[in-house]
Amino acid sequence: MAKLKPPVSSQDHIQGNPRSPVVLVEYGDFQCPHCGAAYPIVKQIQKKFKSQLAFIFRHFPLSEAHPYAQIAAVAAEAASNQGQFWEMHDLIYENQESLSLETLILLAQSLKLDMKVFQKDMKNPRLLEKVEADFESGVVSGVNGTPSFYINGAKFNGSYDYESLSEAIDYFISQHAVNKG
Repeated sequence: MAKLKPPVSSQDHIQGNPRSPVVLVEYGDFQCPHCGAAYPIVKQIQKKFKSQLAFIFRHFPLSEAHPYAQIAAVAAEAASNQGQFWEMHDLIYENQESLSLETLILLAQSLKLDMKVFQKDMKNPRLLEKVEADFESGVVSGVNGTPSFYINGAKFNGSYDYESLSEAIDYFISQHAVNKG
């Protein structure tokens, strides 16, 4: 079974408590229609499991198939430099149908980011290196398409529909309760 490499760390974008009984990692591509379909499902999962779940997003832009995936990932990192990674993440998925450089700039403006800083960061090679490091970690972890999910470090090979993900997370929560008790 494929394992997450490297494990979740402070370098990751994390929503929720990283010490939660379940840590869900998604390798995603901002232009991938399957990732776009998974986005609201992940939101539902987060709402259901609240404090029992930490969610981590790692970039896996499939640039040959999706020409704006990598620049969108860099834009999310540029927004992260201003403390708004998750806001940009959500807006990119919510505007996936019209993804372009112009759209990314409009999204950054809608978040009231400092546009001079944002545009400078969009050209910062360190942000592209972060995206590429996420991609490389996905390759090493056995990602073969997007979205790919890992639950508590193990690759989730089921469907990313709500029921399948929810059942798997319930299972890990019950195992955590058994091991704690």
